[in-house]
Amino acid sequence: MISPEYAQLLARYNRWMNDKVYAASAQLSDAERKADRGAFFKSIHSTLNHLVWGDQMWLGRFTRGTALERAMPSVPAGVDMYPDWAALQMARQALDAELDAWAGSLDAAWLAHDFSWYSGLSKATRSKPAWLLVTHMYNHQTHHRGQVTTLLAQQKIDLGPTDLMMMPHQEPSSSSA
Repeated sequence: MISPEYAQLLARYNRWMNDKVYAASAQLSDAERKADRGAFFKSIHSTLNHLVWGDQMWLGRFTRGTALERAMPSVPAGVDMYPDWAALQMARQALDAELDAWAGSLDAAWLAHDFSWYSGLSKATRSKPAWLLVTHMYNHQTHHRGQVTTLLAQQKIDLGPTDLMMMPHQEPSSSSA
């Protein structure tokens, strides 16, 4: 099982990496970001949209009925929620702030309990330990950001260090202390 502090660390890592990926992606033109590069979600832009979609989906599930409740995505998986680059960037920044606040609200008991949700993918209600699903959410982000990192490298754009151990020391925000 993971601890609340570990989830908070992953939220900080997520924000650090998203800041790096978006800064690097901003070096490309809109057409270059949206070009089909043969990735699973075709383009850099669509892959970043998918990450926002997935994070919103999981955060919506995790916060349903709480003070931090957030809306679920309004489009199906695979559809760009934000065709405009500036809107996508703003959505990502706002979502990272929400993830920070949410991670700061976690406690060990919530992480230890079984969490049930309806999976659109399997068309069934599923149940798994909450800590496993939180780990999945952050692993999903790392997986797809890795794809974007490769697509950027193919455009001769280097993000620099991306490993968790290379993240600059950051004190937890007041919302995640």
